[in-house]
Amino acid sequence: MNRTRILAFKNKPPTPVELIPHQFYSSVHQSKPSKPLRHIPQTSEKTLDAPDIIDDYCLNLMDWGSSNVLALALENSVYLWDASNGSASELVTVDDEDGPVTSVSWAADGQHIAIGLNDSSVQLWDSTENRLLRTLKGGHQSRVGSLDWKNHILTTGGMDGKIINNDVRVRSHIVATFAGHQQEVCGLKWSASGQQLASGGNDNLLYIWDMSMASMHSRSQWLHKLEDHSAAVRALAWCPFQHNLLASGGGGSDCCIKFWDTHTGACLDSVDTGSQVCALLWNKNERELLSSHGSMQNQLTLWKYPSLVRIAELTGHTSRVLFMDQSPDGHTVATAAGDETLRFWNAFGTPEVKKDAPKAEQPGPFPHIRQIR
Repeated sequence: MNRTRILAFKNKPPTPVELIPHQFYSSVHQSKPSKPLRHIPQTSEKTLDAPDIIDDYCLNLMDWGSSNVLALALENSVYLWDASNGSASELVTVDDEDGPVTSVSWAADGQHIAIGLNDSSVQLWDSTENRLLRTLKGGHQSRVGSLDWKNHILTTGGMDGKIINNDVRVRSHIVATFAGHQQEVCGLKWSASGQQLASGGNDNLLYIWDMSMASMHSRSQWLHKLEDHSAAVRALAWCPFQHNLLASGGGGSDCCIKFWDTHTGACLDSVDTGSQVCALLWNKNERELLSSHGSMQNQLTLWKYPSLVRIAELTGHTSRVLFMDQSPDGHTVATAAGDETLRFWNAFGTPEVKKDAPKAEQPGPFPHIRQIR
């Protein structure tokens, strides 16, 4: 790997083309006062090199943390890109017998990060001190491609089909297991309330797990087993303005985004996108959903919800756009693809600046690090 290329700037992208020319803005008839039309650039704002990124539908190699640092796994290494100043640094490079890195996920505090590995273990790091805190072993029999946090609980999904809740504060870290998937777990997402967990797998299944049904140290029963997708389910996104609404996306022979009421298990709507759905993101400030795709166009598509009208299509990647996340303020979207580029997009617009009360500090997963038993 040529390390001088890692997270280095490529040439500046071409000047964005406006979807609606300014001269037509005033001619749009408005029966009532409304927000001005938002300009959505169709090209990325900046492009960085991501050499040797692994193009694998079941891995999750990028995460943007609450401290505004983006983590990206490239083969055996994890790199951190600080969005506040544009600096890049290497957090860790694992040995060949342990790697490659198969997943990364920031804890809510933006300081601690979990790193899933091909050897079935998960490492927990303090990014501010570049220090390995502990390694979780014994839960999975093969690579760990999916991770998500709920406070001090790190949920892991493996190629073995198992989903495990790990309490990172204690020595005997496995506190619950979820048995349902028969093939690799491709996606994991906790709801904002922490009450429900969504999991998607290479077996084309989507499960909803409810914590009221979780069983300590035993196999937990799912709340809903959803079989509507006809390909692997990787893309999962909980709606920020409706707590029981989940969007899911299917792989190449499915190409659909489906919307679910996770209380009842009902499919509320479905749209055929025409290409593999790789990732989904809700706009934190508007009722919009962004999807990233594979096959012919490798595009990002912005949808209005609930009408599911296509607002814009953003292009630039030349390989399927497997990895997508947004900045903590919801303004910038980052994407990474098999074309070995990391791109940044102004897809959701600049959020209105509000004077909020100071936010309470997010508790870390290791509040009493010296008391791990």
